[in-house]
Amino acid sequence: MKIDDTIAAIATPRGEGGIGIVRVSGSLAIPIACKLFRPSRAVLLNELPSHTLTHGHVIDTSAPNEIVDEIMLGVMRAPKTYTTEDIVEFNCHGGSIPLTSVLELVVKEGARLAEPGEFTKRAFLNGRLDLTQAEAVAELISSKTELSRKIAIDALSGKLSENVNHLSDRLAALLAEIEASIDFPDEDLDFMKVETQLKTVREVQTDIIKLLETASEGQIIKEGVKVAILGKPNVGKSSLFNALVTSARAIVTDIPGTTRDTIEETINIGGIPINIIDTAGIRQTDDVVEQQGVQRSRDILKKAELLLLMFDASEQLNESDIELLEYTKKNRSILILNKIDLPILTPPKVLTNHCANVCVIQTAITEGKGLDTLKDAIREILLGGDFVVGESPIVTNTRHQDALQRSQEALDDVIMSLESDMPPDLVSVDLRISLDALGDIVGKTTTEDILDRIFSQFCVGK
Repeated sequence: MKIDDTIAAIATPRGEGGIGIVRVSGSLAIPIACKLFRPSRAVLLNELPSHTLTHGHVIDTSAPNEIVDEIMLGVMRAPKTYTTEDIVEFNCHGGSIPLTSVLELVVKEGARLAEPGEFTKRAFLNGRLDLTQAEAVAELISSKTELSRKIAIDALSGKLSENVNHLSDRLAALLAEIEASIDFPDEDLDFMKVETQLKTVREVQTDIIKLLETASEGQIIKEGVKVAILGKPNVGKSSLFNALVTSARAIVTDIPGTTRDTIEETINIGGIPINIIDTAGIRQTDDVVEQQGVQRSRDILKKAELLLLMFDASEQLNESDIELLEYTKKNRSILILNKIDLPILTPPKVLTNHCANVCVIQTAITEGKGLDTLKDAIREILLGGDFVVGESPIVTNTRHQDALQRSQEALDDVIMSLESDMPPDLVSVDLRISLDALGDIVGKTTTEDILDRIFSQFCVGK
């Protein structure tokens, strides 16, 4: 990729706003600003100190008396910038016309339009960020909850990189030792014993496995999960849905079959993005429209990662309730015994007799009882009670997970070869495969097509 040219892009969201930024990076950034910017006080732009803002106007050089916009110009000089190159930022009025006009003038003076993620890609190629940190930038921008923001910040600060680099350094030292024994077999050198080599490999593999064990929780926090509310009509599904989304999103009546289609909203429960789905009551019906709603409720079972199965404590279980309880055999589920403020005909023990190992939460949704307990149970079943951000790196990226898996599997082969007293050159091959897989994570061995794929997912201007 050519990185000696100058790139430009609108770095703020499209639409109207107080401020919009046109970002320019490269060797021509400051010369272009000198041509287009007229400061409101007598200063020489080339002599402005780095990381300062200056008030003035953008002028169309083809019509020098025409003011395009009143701006604050930010000047940041290499190498202490995001890309390590000279950067200028035109802080314009935040409308599409001023921003587009300024961008067009910048391109006319010699810059080119940046590709998606190209500013961050330059930061990576110029050594300011490694690949995990670069990817963390995108994850920080797209974070859906405070918890996902904290994990992205940890990755951006280099916590995952440091961990992976430490593991790589240990494997690299071992590989150097083994390759030295291959190159100098007749030298009187004190090489590492096989038992010590095995100890090192097993310790590194244990640490890799610990990282892999965080991947499922990491994906949940990053991507979120689908959670479906199911039950027969009038058990309180729509009331629960409205209580969770904190608005009257679903229509609630005493008439069975009121909800005839799925309704979805995204909420935050304990730092997890939850796509909560209200479904039509599951029952036998002759109403054609309601039948379709019931079928959609059954279809949701194939997509939902957690089921909230609701039951009416004021009624005895019927066939529809028993059918719901069968779903707990194949799906992660929480049983909700609602309407406990009424005379109880179905106590919790009746539900636990059918499925002993499934959590039962008692609620009176219309009274606001049990909602916090339910939220705690949802977080517990998805993340576990011992999940804490900040104690160790958390893997949220499927690319990282795949690379760690490849590294771990290669170490399995290394261990087998060492235990079988295989020739050291065979051991070194598998060890290098493991080392290269770790290098893929931080970008030491990543191919250009993979880099293009990663940065193409970024927004333009970042």
